[in-house]
Amino acid sequence: MTAFEGLTGVERVRADAAARSLDIDVIERPAARSLEEAAELLGITPADIVKSLVVKKSDDTYVFALVPGGRKISWPKLRALLSVNKLQLPDASLALAATGYERGTITPLGSTTPWPVIVDATIPGRRVSMGAGEHGRSLFVDADALVRAFDATVADITDPE
Repeated sequence: MTAFEGLTGVERVRADAAARSLDIDVIERPAARSLEEAAELLGITPADIVKSLVVKKSDDTYVFALVPGGRKISWPKLRALLSVNKLQLPDASLALAATGYERGTITPLGSTTPWPVIVDATIPGRRVSMGAGEHGRSLFVDADALVRAFDATVADITDPE
């Protein structure tokens, strides 16, 4: 039994943030058809929307790779950082099993397993928006506080899209 059993996605996010003394703001938002539309709805730039990607290692463990809008994972950079020669994005069912979240709602906050967090070097130094554990919700958080709360690794892991 996990500390989050029986909680909704957003309740897990809030409980984990509180346990980490991390200030977050969770908002409801309409669905968006694109990164640009989502940014416009939230009143921010596309680069301020952070995707939480769950990445599977060959030993069946995972990491969270936090990637800003307009950028994509650089597989060679991430493999080198993790000292592995194989990584992949798991299918939706494996991502759900690894985190307890559906695609499009994934966040390290409240994950059913606390996988290591890697933050792209372009993210710190600003307030960002990311998934909040449920469709139709986003959270805002200070990126530097997020890095500290997870003792995350900050590294150059992306390239422009």
